[in-house]
Parts: sequence; structure tokens; C-alpha cells
Amino acid sequence: MAQVEHIFETVVHFCILFIELAGTVVIVWSMFRGFIGFVRKDEGTRIQLAQGIMLGLEFKIGSEVLRSVIVSDWNELGTLAAIILLRSLLTLLLHWEIEAEEKRQRRKEQEAETDAAANISEEQN
Repeated sequence: MAQVEHIFETVVHFCILFIELAGTVVIVWSMFRGFIGFVRKDEGTRIQLAQGIMLGLEFKIGSEVLRSVIVSDWNELGTLAAIILLRSLLTLLLHWEIEAEEKRQRRKEQEAETDAAANISEEQN
């Protein structure tokens, strides 16, 4: 039985490392793309960056949930709960930021369309 538990813990640790690696790769890749978008002054960079960070945090939360399967005492469980809570709050804040940025961009596009329509009507008169 002890050998089965050891194998289970080893598999779970491997999965946690893989998921953590995936989250880290997603965040680093998003940062790289965000930097390129910043240099190019791309309007959608903030949204893409926030979405990438949010996706990376989702992977990290997933790994912490999986880590809770092999927790051995209450102190570790409390630490995991705090980490999951903080990462979840970061995800919610990023989601809020994305919505605010999308609204700002829609408003900006509507203003540009209104200005373009006003310029066309002025030219016709």
C-alpha cells in the first residue's frame, strides 16, 4: 500500500510540475507578445497581455488545487488556500481590467465613427 501511495504522490508531483511549467510558459509568452505589441503601439496589447496572464494564472490555480490532493497537514492546507485565494483575486482583477479596457476601446471606436460620419456630412454640404 505504501508503494501505491508513493507512486500516486510521484505522479501528482509530476503533473503539478507540468501544469506549473505550462502556466509559466503562457505568462512568459504573453509578456513577450505584450512587449512586441507595446513597441509597435498596438491598441489590443493590454487586453491580450491581461488575457495571457489570466490564462497563466488559471494554470497556476489548477496546479495548486492538484497540490491540495497530497497535502499532509493543516498548515500546508492553509498556505495552499491563501495562494489559491490570492491567485483567484488576481484573475478576477484582470478580468475586470479586460472588461474596462474593452469598453474604453469600443467607446473610442464609436467616437471615431461618429467623427467620420460628421466629416462626411460636412463634406456633402
